[in-house]
Amino acid sequence: MLLGKTVVLGVTGSIAAYQAVEIIAELKRLGVNVFVIMTKAATKFVAPLTLRTVSQNPVVVEMFAETQNWNVQHIVLADLADLMLIAPATANIICKLANGIADDMLSTTVMATKAPVVIAPAMNTNMYENPILQSNIEKLKMFGYEFIEPEYGKLACGYEGKGRLAKVGTIVNKVINILEGAKPITAEKEIPSKAFSLTRGT
Repeated sequence: MLLGKTVVLGVTGSIAAYQAVEIIAELKRLGVNVFVIMTKAATKFVAPLTLRTVSQNPVVVEMFAETQNWNVQHIVLADLADLMLIAPATANIICKLANGIADDMLSTTVMATKAPVVIAPAMNTNMYENPILQSNIEKLKMFGYEFIEPEYGKLACGYEGKGRLAKVGTIVNKVINILEGAKPITAEKEIPSKAFSLTRGT
């Protein structure tokens, strides 16, 4: 059912970014083609080369990096996606999306896609419980964005509370359920030749 499906994974600047490796590996095992978009902050926690190696696809970081062709990357990826997954998702990316801010490759791609968007938050407990963030989460839910609740536990900052990234199995199962329930694609998606180029060092 998942063979030939494409997930565009957004990875943001959370300590949980390293778990993107396992998410990608599990989706690949199920036959899913995975492309990764990283924010600059995410690259401080996990190397783009690592995610490139696991996904076997280019990893996009820079919005204005030099390309080898005329294809606009955020539009290509937005059209290619059967589903967009942001895991881990910081408070920053959630609030940007809720308020229509598209100032990097990830937020721009989400704004441009017609595919389902699934968001798995991971952050400090106080940040997660902040009423501004909760208001933005509810706003995105009204627009059809799906959320995977973070878990309660010991956090990297030393706090204990709700904010841990959901288990990889929980995230992958959510993706599977949405992809299997999606309407059949009427037109075959093809990856444009040389549509992707790597940011230097990725």
